[in-house]
Amino acid sequence: MAQHFSLAACDVVGFDLDHTLCRYNLPESAPLIYNSFAQYLVKEKGYDKELLTVTPEDWDFCCKGLALDLEDGTFIKLADNGTVLRASRGTKMMTPEALAEAYGKKEWKHFVSDTGVPCHSGKYYFYDNYFDLPGALLCARVVDSLTK
Repeated sequence: MAQHFSLAACDVVGFDLDHTLCRYNLPESAPLIYNSFAQYLVKEKGYDKELLTVTPEDWDFCCKGLALDLEDGTFIKLADNGTVLRASRGTKMMTPEALAEAYGKKEWKHFVSDTGVPCHSGKYYFYDNYFDLPGALLCARVVDSLTK
């Protein structure tokens, strides 16, 4: 006999961050996550109201595997071999020349070759799931507003 599932019978509801159990509607969930955090920063912490307006192009900043280097405030995207593919201060991308000068062709300082992932450290934040990506965009836009 088949059993029926009901959310009313659940005490706790969690999220499956890697889409193993379900697929999230990312175009719907990302703005909800972003807007909830942006509203808090604007209303409760006094940040620029410009954070509340997001264009479709702004979402191009987001990609899995983005890391924020907490030592210098740079957002970076790593290649499989640990070299930096792109970097930005806020949402403003570094030029190829600035990227080469800052990182060259060497592994990023927090990358561990034998594991193929950045080491765990308080020196960076790794945006590795879909729930974090709206936070990456918001953080980058906060940097933009603070450096105007």
